[in-house]
Amino acid sequence: MPTPDASSGAVSPPAVWPGTAYPLGATYDGGGTNFSVFSEVATAVDLCLIAEDGAETRVRLDEVDGYVWHAYLPSVSPGQRYGFRVHGPYDPDAGQRCDPSKLLLDPYGKAFDGRFANDPSLYEFGRDSLGHTMTGVVINPFFDWGADRPPNRPYHETVIYEAHVKGMTMSHPEVPPELRGTYAGLAHPAIIAHLKSLGVTAIELMPVHQFFHDHVLLDQGLRNYWGYNSIGYLAPHQEYSARSRADAAVTEFKTMVRAMHAEGIEVILDVVYNHTGEGNHLGPVLSLRGIDNAAYYRLVDGEQAHYMDYTGTGNSLNVRHPHTLQLIMDSLRYWILDMHVDGFRFDLAATLARELHDVDRLSTFFDLVHQDPVVSQVKLIAEPWDVGEGGYQVGNFPSLWTEWNGKYRDTVRDYWRGEPSALGEFASRLTGSSDLYESTGRRPGASINFVTAHDGFTLRDLVSYNEKHNEANGEGNRDGESHNRSWNCGVEGPTDDPEILALRARQQRNLLATLVLSQGTPMLSHGDEFGRTQQGNNNVYCQDSPLAWMDWSLAETNADLLAFTRRAVALRTAHPVFRRRRFLGSVPGEITWFTPAGTEMTTEDWESGFGRSLAVYLDGDGIAEPGPRGERITDDSFLLCFNAHDAPIDFALPGPDFGDRWSVALDCAAATGAGEAVYSSAATVSVAGHCLLVLRRTA
Repeated sequence: MPTPDASSGAVSPPAVWPGTAYPLGATYDGGGTNFSVFSEVATAVDLCLIAEDGAETRVRLDEVDGYVWHAYLPSVSPGQRYGFRVHGPYDPDAGQRCDPSKLLLDPYGKAFDGRFANDPSLYEFGRDSLGHTMTGVVINPFFDWGADRPPNRPYHETVIYEAHVKGMTMSHPEVPPELRGTYAGLAHPAIIAHLKSLGVTAIELMPVHQFFHDHVLLDQGLRNYWGYNSIGYLAPHQEYSARSRADAAVTEFKTMVRAMHAEGIEVILDVVYNHTGEGNHLGPVLSLRGIDNAAYYRLVDGEQAHYMDYTGTGNSLNVRHPHTLQLIMDSLRYWILDMHVDGFRFDLAATLARELHDVDRLSTFFDLVHQDPVVSQVKLIAEPWDVGEGGYQVGNFPSLWTEWNGKYRDTVRDYWRGEPSALGEFASRLTGSSDLYESTGRRPGASINFVTAHDGFTLRDLVSYNEKHNEANGEGNRDGESHNRSWNCGVEGPTDDPEILALRARQQRNLLATLVLSQGTPMLSHGDEFGRTQQGNNNVYCQDSPLAWMDWSLAETNADLLAFTRRAVALRTAHPVFRRRRFLGSVPGEITWFTPAGTEMTTEDWESGFGRSLAVYLDGDGIAEPGPRGERITDDSFLLCFNAHDAPIDFALPGPDFGDRWSVALDCAAATGAGEAVYSSAATVSVAGHCLLVLRRTA
């Protein structure tokens, strides 16, 4: 029978029914709520109902099926705060950390309330954490989705925009102050209009799972801004809600997704299933650690008081355990079926493939994803590395997966900063990286091409700094990547030199145009379209401030760059020759590489250590793959002239067999990319130093 907590005098619920072991978590069915939680190590589990005044009522879960403890409470409705207390062995050396003094978050909680206090009770055995930790909240799962449908846009038609819920909206002048930094702010028409004007088809949100702010950061006046510190895999982060009601974040998130879908924009979540915010053996006891530590975490063999750490964050989830895998898969299905998201980007995804030690692309996790009728049908994007030995796995993920192509990023950066011997690698990345993906049955869309992302320099900083400047993070500039493949164009940081500023602006246009016109799936980083800067900080994970937020005033200050970005994306969208479903080369003549002299590239040209210029012809009449209804696709033909030298180079246009007349489609020497020049096939075109010129065949 339920019993009140002796110290609170709270009144017990009037009835407790056996309930069911599935589904896990707190599930309201319109009449009451079923609670269930897995723990193989527990000797007893208490469900704790928390009143508005903080009073606690404990209900012993007497029903246990397959190590799942459960009960149904007909009197509990949405809005009820709750947690669990797990009784069992406390023996860290044996990997067991049960402590019933800890109020634990439900691993399947769909909403959380409150905050984590920097209190010893979160860390020390035997000290009650009630009042110092967050609580779960029972939600109302019913929502009017109306006519919502997933856009289901194929990869070759996708343009991804990586963004941060708070950073995207905090300074936008048209977003009402009370909505800034929230899901509701992200759904504001002004934000959606901006995405539409760019030609974006998918927004990839940095972590929105409920996450934990490290107290080491809070003590320094910093915060875990990026959110890669998850503590609840089914709950949207509560701080991103515009309303104070405990479960409001769920409704606001759904409303945001519905608004995006109405405009044809997919929503992709950056998810962190590789570790949690409970950290290493000195970290807080918030949820999984106190429920079943050895089941949920990878422990060091022979030293089970410590955690395997393939992520650099203190722990790694135990993907060898069936209930950990179930938590991940149930979470993914929940976000698809209940929250209507369209895909996921898996942070440090190589960790999920570590069943024993080495990364194994045939691991159980990938088997589960491939056979799952729900999860297998959405966009699955891997960050194909972690920090463990053998963790760099670009090109090695299974056939359903696309990947952040780190080799694309590195090669394109190297090419435009003038590194030698980059032509062959550059050509491979420009055409979809078939060397990485074709052998596994994947197509160009498997390459998620990016030049910048949240982790590293912004585009503007990439061309303004040779070195990172992370002093604001309080780690003596030791954090963040030191090898950025960046080039400051002659001066470190801010400058008034007009020649350097012009070169930096041109380099930004070069990088953007190359990204957008490469085969594969392009991903833009929020704010790069108008020159966002982090003042040389390449690791703003802890900077919840204007340093990391988008400065929307730059949309006017750098209006030319914004116009250029829109023009470049529109060129890609309008012309299927830039977004092929299949790899180039299956049809003779569909792609031809030229030297600036107008001759076809030879092996010697490709291997030239000093070569920094080339042209590529894309034949619009040579598109082999059919359209969605089996129709033949034809397009204009284009000549892309790349010059990474510091001086202008004359490009001889290919002969009349390739076209008689050419017009400028995109000129990176022009502030907005516009050009009106028309050339005959016998002409020679001067391409400025550090510049990409795109010509379209008109006759």
